[in-house]
Amino acid sequence: MLEGASLEVGEGQFVSLVGPSGSGKSSLLRAVIGLQKPLAGLVETEVAPSELGILFQDDALLPWRTARDNVALGLGFHGMERQAALKEADAWLARLGLAGFEHRFPRHLSGGQRKRVALAQVLALRPKLLLMDEPFASLDAIVRARIIQDVVALVERERIRVLLVTHDLEEALGLSDVVYLLSQGPRARITQSYPVPIPRPRDVVQARLHPAFAPLYEQLWSDLSREVSREAAEAA
Repeated sequence: MLEGASLEVGEGQFVSLVGPSGSGKSSLLRAVIGLQKPLAGLVETEVAPSELGILFQDDALLPWRTARDNVALGLGFHGMERQAALKEADAWLARLGLAGFEHRFPRHLSGGQRKRVALAQVLALRPKLLLMDEPFASLDAIVRARIIQDVVALVERERIRVLLVTHDLEEALGLSDVVYLLSQGPRARITQSYPVPIPRPRDVVQARLHPAFAPLYEQLWSDLSREVSREAAEAA
């Protein structure tokens, strides 16, 4: 159970949630988008449900639809005429480096390409708040770095708000404007916030060379380790 969580995600900002397993990170995302009801209290946001997007670790592409049809599907549900939806889908796929792959089915795409299609599927709906739950965890390091940099550029350009759940502290600090640390459950809470003073526009790889990165990483690692140790002590 996560108690009393209050955080702010500004336009064009990444905010990350890190914490021990079972601290409620994914539950918070699901509660924000309405996939999970809180046991008590309310979830209040300034963004309407129709302005939310979510990207999970596993994509939700329909295997019998092409890449462009998968991206266009949500646009059609929102009332866009089919030809306009397909044109918009093609534009987003091109923006994410998939021009020429529009007519391929998911089984004919690599893991990185599938992730880009899933991202286009979400971004085509132009969400004001994008929720991401370990979306890059299944990708190899090189593909992961390229996709993350594309996402950062899109977020900065489109002024999208992003709330990210990750177990990767380097990823959290390289992407984020603020990182929040959650305590161990069963009554988890936000224990600390870490503003990241690395300027934007940001190169995620180069961000790790910024003078503020290493001290922040060490502090975040130390604080997270303390929470994990507390969990182990309570379980003993």
